[in-house]
Amino acid sequence: MPDPDRCWQAVCERDAAQDGRFVFAVRSTGIYCRPSCPARRPKRENVSFHADAGAAEAAGFRPCRRCSPRGQSPAEQLDALVIATCQLLERSEQPLTLDQLAARIGLSASHLARAFKARTGLTPRAWAAARRRERLDAGLAQADSVLQAALDAGYSGTRALYQQAGALSPARRRRQGAGETLRYAIAPCPLGLLLLAASAKGACALLFGDDEAGLLGELGQRFAAAELRRDQAGLQPWLTAVVAQIEEPARAARLPLDLRGTAFQQQVWQALCAIPAGQTRRYGELAEQLGSHPRAVARACASNPLGLLVPCHRVVGAGGSLTGYRWGVPRKAALLQKEGAPVEP
Repeated sequence: MPDPDRCWQAVCERDAAQDGRFVFAVRSTGIYCRPSCPARRPKRENVSFHADAGAAEAAGFRPCRRCSPRGQSPAEQLDALVIATCQLLERSEQPLTLDQLAARIGLSASHLARAFKARTGLTPRAWAAARRRERLDAGLAQADSVLQAALDAGYSGTRALYQQAGALSPARRRRQGAGETLRYAIAPCPLGLLLLAASAKGACALLFGDDEAGLLGELGQRFAAAELRRDQAGLQPWLTAVVAQIEEPARAARLPLDLRGTAFQQQVWQALCAIPAGQTRRYGELAEQLGSHPRAVARACASNPLGLLVPCHRVVGAGGSLTGYRWGVPRKAALLQKEGAPVEP
């Protein structure tokens, strides 16, 4: 059973991340709820905490009809409906309109649109287009032609491919990105090894690891369509600046950045860059700021290719607790401690 003070904090914050870990009961109403229940907050002296629904009912309380603590919460129900919508979009051979999707899912079109965007960062139409684009990218290398790859991915032809903005045309992606060269360098740092990669526009990857093979493997996965060239001497000034920031956060590395991601990812990454050193934000706070959902924000943080320079380590769980970090929680804790940020043990 969690500490009562932490439980109360979760109830005050309506922290959905704590759902399933405990329930709280209100003596004046005889009802027990999830921590995220949207009902009016009760008085602290009327509240007790229980490990689960069974314990609350054994104590004489009945479940709240609003947050359904015995079954799926409203948020979990919407999660399941959004997953079902994605599956419909994935299986459909023809594009589905929002009204068609809503009729099949059983929600109003406006409700489905809001729930879908909050959880994925995209509209259903944009999500379907992104998935189709992913299928195209995955099939380009094996297809006999760009046209064949386009047809296999669900396009009616190739015209639409060249009307979309992108760093590389489909034909160039099919040739594994001939024409773009990324320079990279690897150096030891207080967190193990770091790999810094740069394009003509600026730093496009900063990865932490324990061995060069693993770092190069991750870089190759992220930029499979590019030619990679080691340039230890050319990137040494940037490496020096990054290591200096790790050792002394006040000496922030001022490097040009080449951020590559979806519009939503870029939005999240810009918000991360606005968090001052020595401070943290919760996923829920960023989601509220961006009008999105904590899970969508968490996925964008996990996709961040520029560790430290885009400080996703400054995002923490409810109550300040450390959560997952792409390069390991110990590295996250070390970075926050160097910056003087409060870290929940």
